[in-house]
Amino acid sequence: MTALKGPEIDRFLAKPDPAQPIVLVYGPDAGLVRERVEALVKLSVDDPGDPFSFVRIEGEDLSGNPSRLVEEAHTVPLFGGRRAVLVKAGARNIAPAVEPVVAAPSSECRVIIEAGDLKKSSPLRALCEKAKVAAALPCYVDNAAALARLIDEEMRAAGLTIAPDARTALQSLLGGDRLASRNEIRKLALYARGQTRVELKDVMAVVSDASDMELDGVLDAAFAGKTAEVDSEFAKARAGGASPAAIISAAIRHVANLHKMKLAVDGGDSIEWAMKRGAPPLHFSREAAVGAALRNSTPARFVRAMQQLAEASLDARRNAPLAETIAARTLLSIAVNARRRES
Repeated sequence: MTALKGPEIDRFLAKPDPAQPIVLVYGPDAGLVRERVEALVKLSVDDPGDPFSFVRIEGEDLSGNPSRLVEEAHTVPLFGGRRAVLVKAGARNIAPAVEPVVAAPSSECRVIIEAGDLKKSSPLRALCEKAKVAAALPCYVDNAAALARLIDEEMRAAGLTIAPDARTALQSLLGGDRLASRNEIRKLALYARGQTRVELKDVMAVVSDASDMELDGVLDAAFAGKTAEVDSEFAKARAGGASPAAIISAAIRHVANLHKMKLAVDGGDSIEWAMKRGAPPLHFSREAAVGAALRNSTPARFVRAMQQLAEASLDARRNAPLAETIAARTLLSIAVNARRRES
């Protein structure tokens, strides 16, 4: 049995196949691994708190006693009912302990194996993917479509809708860990309780971070079109400890604020007044750079920049070794576009 994909995983989680009592859940998204494991446990036993029905085993313990897993899998619950065993794989190879269970699976017990990011050559992954009695559920970082579904799911649960610009900003700040993303969305929903729709200002209020002040230089250089300063300011931000992800996130919040101010200017406000009403409050030392960004751009261009940054955020999470290059290249591209006055 090869690893399940997309809709196949959802169908399996909705109704696990009894012909596959062994399930390996693995991948780089630790939050998604944990979420799917918890869903499987709930579907496999009536009471996860009952030690006679549900047993947890650390992978390290199996290395010294490999027969324990098959013994636990074939143990009959003292008071009847369904039974499940959860194995948390660690650094040691537990394939030798899983092989006897694959050879003689129990129809009365589900064995759930929780693992990290396993290579294709991993003995445990290879064993489970080849076995007909096992199902392998890979957990990769959410793509844009998966994040959109997650946002919609949590918004519906909270009885809320979300504005398009707020969705774009929020989606760009999520990913990498499913549980972390879900918790962020729930935090936002809690903040917006009493409203019917989540707006961009709500996203900005929830995710804004005081550490953004350390990134003012690179943000102002990029959006004011100061291409010659982007590289040096980016290097300063990195030297100060800011990660590429933090820089991109701060840029998304900044362009969202610029977009709001530009709409105010187009609505009749002066640039000076729009900057005073911006959120978070703008320090006087940044007025020249922000004023230049507002004069040289349009609302449509700011939206395009937000989308560009959202794509960069996802690319950086998928390609961690290239995250710094992706962030720097995106900000330089924004700076080049900011020098052009056409819409």
